[in-house]
Amino acid sequence: MTAKFGPAGNCEDFWNSGHKSSLEIPKWIHENHLDHYEYQCGHGVRISKDAAVLLGENAQKYQISLSVHAPYYISLSSVEEEKRLRSIDYILQTLEAAKNMGAKRIVVHSGSCGKITRKEALALAKNTLSKAIRAADESGYTDIAICPETMGKINQLGTLEEVMKLCQLDERLIPTIDFGHLNARTLGSLKSKEDFTHIFDTIENMLGKERAASFHAHYSRIEYTNSGEKKHHIFEETQYGPDFDPIAQITAERHLSPTFICESAGTQTRDAAIMKKIYQEKLV
Repeated sequence: MTAKFGPAGNCEDFWNSGHKSSLEIPKWIHENHLDHYEYQCGHGVRISKDAAVLLGENAQKYQISLSVHAPYYISLSSVEEEKRLRSIDYILQTLEAAKNMGAKRIVVHSGSCGKITRKEALALAKNTLSKAIRAADESGYTDIAICPETMGKINQLGTLEEVMKLCQLDERLIPTIDFGHLNARTLGSLKSKEDFTHIFDTIENMLGKERAASFHAHYSRIEYTNSGEKKHHIFEETQYGPDFDPIAQITAERHLSPTFICESAGTQTRDAAIMKKIYQEKLV
């Protein structure tokens, strides 16, 4: 098994080359020598069942695996019970779309800490996620992994350790390690290979070798302020971190098989191909 690479959503090149529909994206990704596509439901799950089924059929035809990003406004840690219950519903809607297209993973944001402590926010998020898992079981989504994501703003719930603790709730929970987010929320701490090694070691120590080998990942260069994440940039804007090279190096050295989703601002397919090339060079 080797790592997979693909874009988050549809890049500018895809639309500029005359494509009219996301249903054409699996062929495009295949032509760009990539393996995966993350369908975006950040602003709501709006894809119809028929469209999702067609997308899945096209993905299968070109041997492209799929994941789905759940709505951005999910808040597992809201102090308002109504918001937490709505968040469970958004997760179920995303799981339904994923099932229709044959996707095996959905990515979920945990929300903000607001005015409560991080400990209180984590407790609320654990409770909400536990309820979401039970609801997923009752709805027949046991074969789709829910992937809590590390977050980019300091006041958001989603440090590396917090995501690990959420994933300890159930074996089917796979962490989404957003390296750009982690770098932004720690104000540029990811520089040396040892900095990245700590991330990989933490996943294995807290979740075991299997999930450490097949974790989900987001990558882009991210500009940040004292509050954390500010803006996504493209691969060639090297003044923004983190560097992908040590991530690829550790992944290759440890023979891991994560799925890397590139979230560059508009050049995500092109940049995902560069990431894959860097990784493949490390395998030699």
